[in-house]
Amino acid sequence: MNQVKLFLFACLLYVATPGAGRAEDRVRVFACEPEWAALAEEIGGDRVEVFAATTGQQDVHYIQARPSLIARYRQADLVICTGADLEAGWLPLLARQAGNRRVAQGQPGLLLAAEFVPMLEVPVSVDRAGGDIHPYGNPHIQLDPHNITHVAKALGTRLIEIDAAGRDHYEPRLRDFESRWQAAIVDWEARGAALSGTGIVVHHRSWVYLEQWLGLDELGSLEPKPGSDPSASYLAELLAGLEGEDLKLIIRSAYQSDRASNWLASRTGAPAVVVPQTVGAVSGADDLFSWFDTVLERLGATGP
Repeated sequence: MNQVKLFLFACLLYVATPGAGRAEDRVRVFACEPEWAALAEEIGGDRVEVFAATTGQQDVHYIQARPSLIARYRQADLVICTGADLEAGWLPLLARQAGNRRVAQGQPGLLLAAEFVPMLEVPVSVDRAGGDIHPYGNPHIQLDPHNITHVAKALGTRLIEIDAAGRDHYEPRLRDFESRWQAAIVDWEARGAALSGTGIVVHHRSWVYLEQWLGLDELGSLEPKPGSDPSASYLAELLAGLEGEDLKLIIRSAYQSDRASNWLASRTGAPAVVVPQTVGAVSGADDLFSWFDTVLERLGATGP
């Protein structure tokens, strides 16, 4: 009998103890992309439970709103996505099907990263004849580490708004991340300084933030229009237009076909390389820091 009483007392003590480490006590974070999942883990630590809806091997423009994603979205306390219509093909459907008011538009539970960074390539007008044009600007904001800093601040503020009791947990973690991240940016920019002016051809126009950050010179795109496959005649025109240009690299994301980039590489002598567009896209890009280390390595940055 005494053993039964002790067990019941221990159970009551566990339930009554705040922050006892139970999964149900954590802020449930639904991240549309791996970079935001990694950022939430950096700032949230063991006070958050993070779910990444996509992987580095997927094109986030084209994701199926599976029942498993709807269920995760329904349970979320915080949704963090890029926004700027990057997830327009599937995120609105998740929101409608899940019916989660905590993460509805205008609520603290929904954080769209693009709202906190300066957007590039915002079109004056949108004409779908030009391909998959994003009306709010180019949404691939994660490829400039300074943008990660902006989003980190917004995420820290939002976590405290949702989980006020965790302020003393989130604030020091955010400060620590910012300190380490700024030191890493200084190192990356020193290593990448020699890349300024490097001529590149891209598969898709998803690298503009990286180009602006490092001073890369985009000489062309393998896609004739955003989201469309290149024809043989288009590739021939592209090749002709590169004559006399100092092309150094042909870059694509991990999920994109290598056919067009390898074709161009075989005719120009410029290497075709996979540059990780997010955390987990290639081996070694396992977190935010090693991801940008790998980006610079794949671009050929060797240091100052």
